[in-house]
Order: sequence, then C-alpha cells, then structure tokens
Amino acid sequence: MKKSVWLIFGLFFLIAIEILKVYFIMPFPGSQQSQSISFAYFLHNNIWWLRIAGIVIIVGPLLNALSKGRVWQKTLLVLIILLYGFVYYLFNFRFLADKMFKQPQHKLFVPAPSDTTRKDKLILGVIINNRARAYPIDIIGYHHHIKDTLSQQTILVTYCTVCRTGRVFSPFVNGKEETFRLVGMDHFNAMLEDATTKSWWQQATGQAISGKLKGQQLMELPSAQMSLRDWLILYPQSEVMQPDTLFSKQYAELKGYDEGTIEGKLEHRDSASWQFKSWVVGISYNKQDKAYDWNTLVKQKLIEDSIQGASLLITIEDNYKTFYALNRKLNNRNFNFIQSGTVGQLEDLQTHSIWKPNGTCLSGPMAGQRLQPVQAYQEFWHSWKQFHPNTIVYKN
Repeated sequence: MKKSVWLIFGLFFLIAIEILKVYFIMPFPGSQQSQSISFAYFLHNNIWWLRIAGIVIIVGPLLNALSKGRVWQKTLLVLIILLYGFVYYLFNFRFLADKMFKQPQHKLFVPAPSDTTRKDKLILGVIINNRARAYPIDIIGYHHHIKDTLSQQTILVTYCTVCRTGRVFSPFVNGKEETFRLVGMDHFNAMLEDATTKSWWQQATGQAISGKLKGQQLMELPSAQMSLRDWLILYPQSEVMQPDTLFSKQYAELKGYDEGTIEGKLEHRDSASWQFKSWVVGISYNKQDKAYDWNTLVKQKLIEDSIQGASLLITIEDNYKTFYALNRKLNNRNFNFIQSGTVGQLEDLQTHSIWKPNGTCLSGPMAGQRLQPVQAYQEFWHSWKQFHPNTIVYKN
C-alpha cells in the first residue's frame, strides 16, 4: 500500500476514534438506540493505545510527505492535522459529560423556615432516621449526581433529566465508599463511573453495566418526587438544598422542566399517553414492574390496583405535580377509596373516614392513621420500558 494511503488512513483513523469515543455515550443522533455500550467501553479504556497505533501508522508517511510532497499536499496535510487537533479538543474538553455538567462547588442546606425556594418547585426528597432533606430537581438535574451526608450516612442523590429518573443510592461498593463521576449516557440514561475500577453504572437501575463490576448493584434508598410545598407538609423540619450561584445560568436552562414545557427535545413532555416522551408512574415491587399512565391518574385522581400481592393506591394532588403510591392495606385490612365531597380529599368505603391524598387520615374512625408509601417514580415512558422490559401496562 502506498505511503500516502497509509497516511490518509491513519489520520482519519485518529479522527474517527476521538469522535466515536464520545459519540456512543452522548445523545448524538442515532447514538442512543444501539446496543453499543461494550464497544464504547472498549474505546474509552483503550483510547491511548489506539492513538499510539494511529501515530505509528502515520509518522513515517507524514515525515516523508512533509519533506518530499508538493506545496498543496503539505498544505492539505497541515489542514487535516489541524482538523484532528480541533476534533481532539472538542471531544475531550467540550463534549464529555463531566466537562458539560460539573459538580457543585458549594453545597448549602437551610432549614425550611429560612428557605426562599418557590414552594411549587419539584424536589427529590430523602428521609433517614427522621431527618429529611429536599433536593430541587433543577439543581440535581443539572449536576446529575450529588454526594451528600444525611444523618451520618453517605448518600448519592442522582437525577437524569432525559429519562426523568430520580434515584438515591448508597455509594458503597464491596464495603468501600466509592466516588463517582458522570461519564455519559446509554439509551438516554446517565452513566456514572466509579473511581476505583472505572466500571460504568446505570443511573436508572444502579447497576454496573460495563467493567470489572458488571452486574453488581448499588443499594437504593427510599426517595420521593413531589412539590416542595407537599414535602414540607409531610416533613416540616426538612432542610432544602440551595443553588450554587456559580451555576445560576445552568439551572435557569431547566426552566419549564417541572411542567414538561422545557424547549429541549430530549426533556420536553409528550402530552399524549404511552408515547416516547409521555409521563408514567412506574412501580417495581417483589420483582414485578408496572406502569401507570400519568394522564389517567390526572383524570381519575386515584388508581386502585394490586401488584405482586400488594394492594396499591396511587393518588395525585390538585397541583398535578405531586403523586403518591401507597399501600392501601392497613392493620391487615384492605381499604377502597373514592373522591369525597371535599376537593382534595378521599373517603374510604370501609369506615367512611376522610383521608388526604398523601395517605394521612384526617377524620373518622381511622383518624391519625397513615398509609405506608410504596417506592414509585414519575418518568418518561421510553425510560421505564427500556429498563423494565417486562413491565405490565396498567389498563383502567
């Protein structure tokens, strides 16, 4: 093969590996639909060897061309080399996930009475040992993950805006507290890389999908997505995370995200049911997965169902932001509910007690009782069905 052919091949090989290394783990057109994570992981971990191979291929022909080539040939080579340098810069310093979405420099939490956050904002709430904390979604949605300590327990609070998935994990792997960084995404879901083994972890499931720890699972901790106002009704002593002023512009770019009216196509809601970007409530219970259409919940205000032996009650507040998944079995007795005569209240058919949508009984024979929450998520339909392929679709 002529030296010039090797030179052209080597230069475009170098350009291609820089692009492909990032293409498969970022939301470029067509990159997130394929089963390419193994190839992406190979590229990520062998990029320097591939670069060296490319340099070995071109070094001889390049020196020969620069010394013997015509002026136009030398000019073309210089332009291609400059193109490689430009591609190298873009795909290593601009397009990488952790270069685009940085961690907060200042993590500040204030008690609810001192907080000035708008009370209609969506938050991801966590409570451990009676200590509650609220993380506004426009904050964690930009950062994607925040490592925090609550009640002397280290937690990893995560959120993927493209999947609308909020998850909280214990960051301990094989007994060791691990540090993670945002590395990219797979099937539109954020991926985290641990610092010790460089394995890649799926945000929606907490499972390692590539690397030495493939197949291992982070322990998930209970969390709830709702408006800050409704969270503070349940936990009035909660602390609220404050925005890091260094990222005010980035937080502002998520305006409209709570309502699904954000302009970005990756995060905008499809208002129809069971579409790619439709909202669903997803529940996994005793290894059974089930999805409930958000529009149906909004229309009916409550859904009664059963999943793998559990009796469910799914309700929504009148703000159409806060939902609850509850176990309607209490004191070894299943309860059935209807809308009461008062807006925003429920009535059980067994004792005719009056309940709030959050499962707290206001009056009647069951006054003071509370239905226990069941872990549930509001997310895009494409995400839930991708990571729960055997999910059952609830039909009214």
